[in-house]
Amino acid sequence: MSHLRQIGAALGAVAAILGSVVFISWRYFNSKRRYSEEEYDIIKETQPREKKILVLGLDGAGKTSILNCLATRTVKRNSSPTQGFNAVCIHTRGCKLDFLEIGGSCNLRSYWNLYLNKAQVLIYVVDSTDQERLPLAGQELHRLLKEDPLLPLVLLANKQDLDGALNISDLHRKLLLHDVNYERKLFLMATNITEDGTEIPKSIHDVKELITQLISQKV
Repeated sequence: MSHLRQIGAALGAVAAILGSVVFISWRYFNSKRRYSEEEYDIIKETQPREKKILVLGLDGAGKTSILNCLATRTVKRNSSPTQGFNAVCIHTRGCKLDFLEIGGSCNLRSYWNLYLNKAQVLIYVVDSTDQERLPLAGQELHRLLKEDPLLPLVLLANKQDLDGALNISDLHRKLLLHDVNYERKLFLMATNITEDGTEIPKSIHDVKELITQLISQKV
């Protein structure tokens, strides 16, 4: 009986996870109602355009800390790794930017591909100090790029302020970015999150400006 209870508990956990994924997917990408053509034209003119930005990278790369800076203009460096999904909305220049971060642990990376075709920009965050897992980060990145050969990529070389961080040139070489499709818009930027309570680094402001420009170029 204990063995059957264990199986039942495991199935229940799987069902709960899948249910959460389905709900988040529906809420994030399909929360739309049907409108008449006239209603749609009015809404299109008066409402900000919605743009979806996918934020990926291995666990511990600093995705949550960067998103927190972008959204709240405050610094919170020691954020816990995202264990599921983290949705952040930012309004800027007539656009509503919907950021969706998906955790980078092994069990969550299988969901990454499911969200690529709804995104206008892919942000991929790499821990510049984690040289041991850099090959894995590169492998997962190139797997994503094969799924969508034209999706604009903003690659953030994070934690540049820490000892042992690889510079931009080394990361470009080690991540094999020279193999990326030349037709893809690719931007490699150095970022870091300063101590809690300090001013937001200029690199984070630059990231927000770049994303805004990329989004404004897409219809």
